[in-house]
Amino acid sequence: MISRIDLRGDALPEGGALRDLLPRAEFDVEAALEKVRPICEDVHHRGTAALIEYAQKFDGVELSQVRVPAEAIEAALEQLDPAVRAALEESIRRARIVHRNQRRTEHTTQVVPGGTVTEKWVPVERVGLYAPGGRSVYPSSVVMNVVPAQEAGVESIALASPPQKPAFEGDPAEGLPHPTILAACALLGVDEVYAVGGAQAVAMFAYGTEDCLPSNMVTGPGNIWVAAAKRYFTGKIGIDTEAGPTEIAVLADSTADPVHVAADLISQAEHDPLAAAVLVTDSAELADAVERELEPQVAASKHIHDRIKPALAGKQSAIVLVDSLEDGLKVVDAYGAEHLEIQTADAAAWAARVRNAGAIFVGPWAPVSLGDYCAGSNHVLPTGGCACHSSGLSVQSFLRGIHIVDYTRDALAEVTHHVVTLAEAEDLPAHGAALKARFGWKVPKQ
Repeated sequence: MISRIDLRGDALPEGGALRDLLPRAEFDVEAALEKVRPICEDVHHRGTAALIEYAQKFDGVELSQVRVPAEAIEAALEQLDPAVRAALEESIRRARIVHRNQRRTEHTTQVVPGGTVTEKWVPVERVGLYAPGGRSVYPSSVVMNVVPAQEAGVESIALASPPQKPAFEGDPAEGLPHPTILAACALLGVDEVYAVGGAQAVAMFAYGTEDCLPSNMVTGPGNIWVAAAKRYFTGKIGIDTEAGPTEIAVLADSTADPVHVAADLISQAEHDPLAAAVLVTDSAELADAVERELEPQVAASKHIHDRIKPALAGKQSAIVLVDSLEDGLKVVDAYGAEHLEIQTADAAAWAARVRNAGAIFVGPWAPVSLGDYCAGSNHVLPTGGCACHSSGLSVQSFLRGIHIVDYTRDALAEVTHHVVTLAEAEDLPAHGAALKARFGWKVPKQ
């Protein structure tokens, strides 16, 4: 059901050579880019008409408009299962606690007497958030995107999610995003919602249409077409990340419970047939026990044949055997997992040494599923090894740092000779002249 990679016996290679030995899903955003380019440009030129046409083509629904009526959002909340509502409210509450503490404050540094640099933090004016609605529906992603944007102080927030096919003839929800998505928007106070999916949603936010103002930034997970559209618009709008298939890596030793490990691997495999589930361990006995445990747990699961089994059997998933936890640490750092669980003795100490991971889950009582919903952390995280240079979504994602430079005449005079010297060293004499002009074209004496 899941392959093995045996890295025992020899010294582990360094850097890229080690990364090349590790499992990874094939996710060719560049190839998808050429297919989304005409879609994005069509939205640019035809606006809402193009969005309605793509809803018919890709989602199989006929729309007369893409903006979701306010009464549909309110109705979705009224009809929401009370238990689901309570769970979403708790998820929102915990996320606000964490993200509120990420706010940054203005700080002024006195560089020299009379010379200060202040860094102030300004939220982007408008963001477009994407909530997937394909194989699964993710109201939790609505929470994870909206909360940090709100806590950052973003004034204008719009959300897009694919229109749904009717569940039965005459279904009033036909052509709307999933009702749980709409209910989550209502709980969060987001009333600008669009029934638009895929690359066309990103294009709508980037270019704007008759119905939707353009956004400064687009965030939220999605499929390869969403990722490709984000790449297409990089430079025109801000993006969070080109999210690829979800990943879990577990660093475990002989103290780990194989029942827990197997359950956690399956929990990510059920997302998508390209989802990655990786166990890194120095215990062959644990590896054997996890393999044995996978069989009955998979059999008892729901999405066996369309997601879980293909994900576990795919080239992106494996049990990696290492000689020691020290080697295991090197492997998980090279892998840079979206989600990394540490299930070892003294798990907190090992977790503190990890350099590359989107989020780290410490010990047996902090599974990835907790982080997906109710830990308070954010579950929009870097994938595909990008954790070695990128962070998950946070309040900072929606803030821009602006430096404010304030110098007196004397403070400028004191440093002018250095500026002139550096400008001339770079063969940019007009840079120095801009200072000399303020002092009668003479460099002030020191």
